[in-house]
Amino acid sequence: MRTMRGWFRDTTGGLPVTFWYLWAGTLVNRLGSFVLVFLAIYLTTERGFSASQAGLVLGLWGAGGAVGTTVGGTLADRWGRRPTVLTAHLGAATMMLALGFARELWTVALGALLLGMFAEASRPAFGAMMIDVVPEKDRLRAFTLNYWAINLGFASAAVLAGLAAEAGYLLLFVVDATTTVITALIIFVKVGETRRPAPATAPASRNGTGARSGALRTILTDRIYLGFVTLNLFAALVFLQHISMLPIAMGDSGLSPATYGSVIALNGVLIVVGQLFVPRLIRGRSRSHVLALASVVMGVGFGLTAFADAAWFYGLTVLIWTVGEMLNSPSNATLIAELSPADLRGRYQGVFSLSWQVAGAVAPVLGGLVREQVGNAPLWIGCAVIGGVAALAHLISGPARERRATMLRTGAGPVVPAVVIRPPAPEAAEAAATAPAEPVVVPEPDDEPATGQRRAAEPTGTR
Repeated sequence: MRTMRGWFRDTTGGLPVTFWYLWAGTLVNRLGSFVLVFLAIYLTTERGFSASQAGLVLGLWGAGGAVGTTVGGTLADRWGRRPTVLTAHLGAATMMLALGFARELWTVALGALLLGMFAEASRPAFGAMMIDVVPEKDRLRAFTLNYWAINLGFASAAVLAGLAAEAGYLLLFVVDATTTVITALIIFVKVGETRRPAPATAPASRNGTGARSGALRTILTDRIYLGFVTLNLFAALVFLQHISMLPIAMGDSGLSPATYGSVIALNGVLIVVGQLFVPRLIRGRSRSHVLALASVVMGVGFGLTAFADAAWFYGLTVLIWTVGEMLNSPSNATLIAELSPADLRGRYQGVFSLSWQVAGAVAPVLGGLVREQVGNAPLWIGCAVIGGVAALAHLISGPARERRATMLRTGAGPVVPAVVIRPPAPEAAEAAATAPAEPVVVPEPDDEPATGQRRAAEPTGTR
């Protein structure tokens, strides 16, 4: 009992109160995350769309998300984390209800596009908030706990959504919108703005907003970070098949939506049970090796789906790729935090989230086309191949990432002096040495100092 109490204290103790409000908002929001889990089934069974049309709608969700994360990351750095999160959540709740009442394909597609934009706009700001409030030494624990909350909510939502779908799909949209509004209320009441404007005297802040000018150029020329984002894009293309093509494949095997809900809930259950032990398991190990192992395990799990034909077999594949997901998430989160300059956290988070949104747009469309044109088995075996290639790329690129993280963490790098003092020319030096000294004028006590002297005494950056 004492050992368990100590483990619990080591896992949850010492984190800021603000983090726990963010954590609670995450949990509430994910408890109602019904729609995306069942959207593919809803579109093909309730609305009668084909697999390709359903993939198109899900792809538009991802396309909207790509816009949302880009805009949301910029707003998080310029406007603030808190107003960005609140606006995005309220917009997402509104569009959730609109999508529930949409009927025609074009209205469903438009609703999915706008919902994806609002829903994903909050993610960069939310991630930046967590980095802002949690000290670096505690971030692995904090991100693990947040990921645990996501999956606790997801596991519950998957089971409840399967039951709610039997009562009517509109209920899924209503509950999802309600929990989104509750999350916004928690942020509004309990969480203040966490962004700390950079000092005006800092060379990184020259546009008056506290964010570095030329931020987009900085990110686009950061090859190490963009390489990491690209690897995440390939991992996401594989991972997101569990939302788009897995429910359709299970339907082809004669399994009901409720069965899919129970099987996919295993993902959340395993994470809830085991995720809190992962930080201790991977602590001190090479993140590149952990990420490579995660890619292999996820690839194997999705690859085995090619041979699944019963609920227990599908459940086994879910458990396998979930282990890879559990290894991937905390290492990913801490690495993003360490590769992001402090004044560009929102935009760096946005670019990383963009990889998920691009995958969200491409994965269902690509998965649907491969499945229809080539077949179900090649789709899943292709996922296994992508996982293996990504693992090799992590091993090759890992050392450069760690060097960059160390440089940002320690502040190392080239130092550019603010003022370069040049030695005087010999003639000027000789003249200065032989020139008579000028008299020093001492002002009377009631004399006003010169304007130039008064302004020189003021700290820079106050205007």
